[in-house]
Amino acid sequence: MRLRNIPGADEAIAQSPYCIQDAAAYTGKWHTLFPQRAPLHIEIGMGKGQFIMGMAKAHTDINYIGIEKYTSVLLRAVQKMEAEETPLDTLRFLCFNAEDITEIFAPGEVDRIYLNFSDPWPKDRHAKRRLTSSAFLDRYDQILAKGGHIEFKTDNRGLFDFSVEEINASSTWQIEALTYDLHNDASMNAGNIMTEYEEKFSSKGNPICKLICNRISD
Repeated sequence: MRLRNIPGADEAIAQSPYCIQDAAAYTGKWHTLFPQRAPLHIEIGMGKGQFIMGMAKAHTDINYIGIEKYTSVLLRAVQKMEAEETPLDTLRFLCFNAEDITEIFAPGEVDRIYLNFSDPWPKDRHAKRRLTSSAFLDRYDQILAKGGHIEFKTDNRGLFDFSVEEINASSTWQIEALTYDLHNDASMNAGNIMTEYEEKFSSKGNPICKLICNRISD
């Protein structure tokens, strides 16, 4: 999907107090960014921020970082934060390409990773760009804490099947829970917070797939 460029988005992100400007400066000490020392959860490809803002409101004992590489998309999340009556002190945003994620998080520094409605990159030659590819799973292994988890949601069955295959083929990861119809799975849907895409696709009758995985050694 081609994204519409929003004039002034880069400048707004650079000036926003909700956006991290020098991520590398926090490597190994992300807890210093927040008022409380708490587990750190990140969402990669956060879009307009509905999911991670909902999580921050529901779980005030956790610190959150939403990562989005497109400023025109991230700007919408910033605008939502600015509209909040009460600031979300446990949530910050980062404009960053996840391919370089091991450069800004120290080993074991992240407690949970959320991947929601990621770009499916449908062409085979682009498979390594998928956020659930073995290449990205290797990156997550470097930054995820012992006992940490990855949670992945999508309505794209092809991408979901690919993700299941990548995890099952891995000697590092294992699937802890899985459903092909999240909203009709009482156990896995408990406490679910929907993304913008999730609301849109589920309203059309599209089933939402979700999996949770962890390390085999953990």
